[in-house]
Amino acid sequence: MKTIQHWINGNPTEGSSTETQPVFNPATGRQQSHVALGGATDVDAAVQAASAAFESWSESSLTQRTQVMFAFRQLLLDHEEELGRIISAEHGKTIEDARGDIARGREVVEFACGLGDILKGSFSDQVSRGIDVHNFRQPLGVVAGITPFNFPAMVPLWMHPIAIATGNTFLLKPSERDPSAANFVAELYKKAGLPDGVFNVVHGGKQAVDAILAHPGIEAVSFVGSTPIAKYVHETATAHGKRVQALGGAKNHAVVLPDADLEFAAGHITAGAYGSAGERCMAVSVAVAVGTAADGLVEVLERKAREVKVGPGDTPGTDMGPLVTKAAQERVENAVGIAAAQGATLVVDGRGLKIDGHEDGFFTGPSLLDNVTPHMDAYREELFGPVLAIIRVDTLDEAIALINANPYGNGTALFTASGEAARRFQRKVKVGMIGVNVPVPVPMSYYSFGGWKDSLIGDSPIHGPEGIRFYTRPKVVTTRWPRPAAQHAAAGFAFPTSS
Repeated sequence: MKTIQHWINGNPTEGSSTETQPVFNPATGRQQSHVALGGATDVDAAVQAASAAFESWSESSLTQRTQVMFAFRQLLLDHEEELGRIISAEHGKTIEDARGDIARGREVVEFACGLGDILKGSFSDQVSRGIDVHNFRQPLGVVAGITPFNFPAMVPLWMHPIAIATGNTFLLKPSERDPSAANFVAELYKKAGLPDGVFNVVHGGKQAVDAILAHPGIEAVSFVGSTPIAKYVHETATAHGKRVQALGGAKNHAVVLPDADLEFAAGHITAGAYGSAGERCMAVSVAVAVGTAADGLVEVLERKAREVKVGPGDTPGTDMGPLVTKAAQERVENAVGIAAAQGATLVVDGRGLKIDGHEDGFFTGPSLLDNVTPHMDAYREELFGPVLAIIRVDTLDEAIALINANPYGNGTALFTASGEAARRFQRKVKVGMIGVNVPVPVPMSYYSFGGWKDSLIGDSPIHGPEGIRFYTRPKVVTTRWPRPAAQHAAAGFAFPTSS
């Protein structure tokens, strides 16, 4: 059976350990490969390769770097179907959804292609007599990304194109559940002309993560995952003197007002809740029905949940694939049972779903829970599965208060025909990314992605302008070109001013 190896210094590498972990096909429930589990030795080998490559890559011209990015962007487009099938086979999401995963990541590559303009510094003439000031930004060195299973292409692509285009070298530690996409991307980078050692991949679990967080040769760490691990990554890496981006979990609400088009709102909430089997940090997991919208919304949501076609991700017409692991399937179905026991109304029960020919797959159907309260586990916990909870409130202000009281603040949406309500909502709600009649408000690549509260540990969002700032640091240069010696002004011992 195939073993997925590390990628270090431009080539597949077995690594220092013989330890591996099985990689499953979630649609069949069967193991399809092994992945090597690296540790401190493998991380160090990757850092050494990246450090050596940094010496020349950081001195390369903007033209050279953007040419690589343009070529890489085209290769992502040319191989989208192939990469999509790789993702679907290991993650379980539909191929169409996997292609969206790639496309949203490719947008960041396109943003990186324009860094020649974005990296321009500023110049101030004659700030004092005969003195000018200018600034510019330089790369940090070796930087690392630790990424989750749910977007094996997109989330890493939110990190490494900007890091590499700004002159850094990169070490990626992808999820061991669906590792093959990272190696495929490494091969595309090589075809695009990226020098060996600039992009490296080390697979593994906690040992590899801890080695990255502590390695003195790594200047910065980007992380996306659960909030508890985000806090651990932030605390550990900052204690070792590193910059850290740490994005955590979510509990995303979609508020529906009585003036909303319920068919439109329910359709988009259904897609936002059950797309990718709910395994998205921006998934809609709570629908907040306001006032008289409630009964009608529940009726339409039930119909649409029952219309979702569940099956293998590579089957045409499938809307939703399996969960990534057997453990995830069991956890989600157990949560549905607990919700019913705590008093939620089980409008649609997705448990126990079997797909013909794929009886051992990790499938569960869409579940819809009505009359959920903020004290129930189904509301308090991030279920990361195809479960939509409905909470009923009387007013928009109650909906805003509910969202603001939640510890997470990643994404939220409002469905309404009222501009006044939309403006009030977006100004009052304590959430980092907001959609108005848009259920999954993931910003474009030229904006930054990041939530508030427990959804972002620290203060550094990801990609866009914040990505540029994160992967570079500024220098400010004050310059004087004096006249011939006879005309020198006397040096002063007082603190210099701009007189």
